[in-house]
Amino acid sequence: MTLARLAAATALTAAIASPALAADPVEGLWLVQAGTAKVKVAPCASDKAKMCGQVAWLKTAGAKDANNPDASLRSRPILGMLMIRDFKSAGPGKWTGGKIYDPNSGKTYGSKMTANPDGTLKVEGCVAVVCQAQTWKRTS
Repeated sequence: MTLARLAAATALTAAIASPALAADPVEGLWLVQAGTAKVKVAPCASDKAKMCGQVAWLKTAGAKDANNPDASLRSRPILGMLMIRDFKSAGPGKWTGGKIYDPNSGKTYGSKMTANPDGTLKVEGCVAVVCQAQTWKRTS
């Protein structure tokens, strides 16, 4: 066997033996519990090891971030906004240490999210040790 054929065979064997990196169960498009928005969860653009989520659809077209504590941001559209950010993996389907922004209150909370066995996503926003959870449904 020539060196080129050996190298090609080795590369092919390695490609077949190596499983493709599967997406984490939290990745995808999610309908928030109230049904008013869809959030696309994917690795953060700035750090692929972290998970982020961007508002991809709104029931109320043209809604603005009117409750933002920063007056200069109150006219920005909610559609396209980074709503969840900087989650760190705590195992497949479990992410902690992130932040979630609630445009209804204008507040940002510490957050964690977990993929549930039934295919839903549990998203929790926390202040100190008190957390409130929502269940988001996978959507298209």
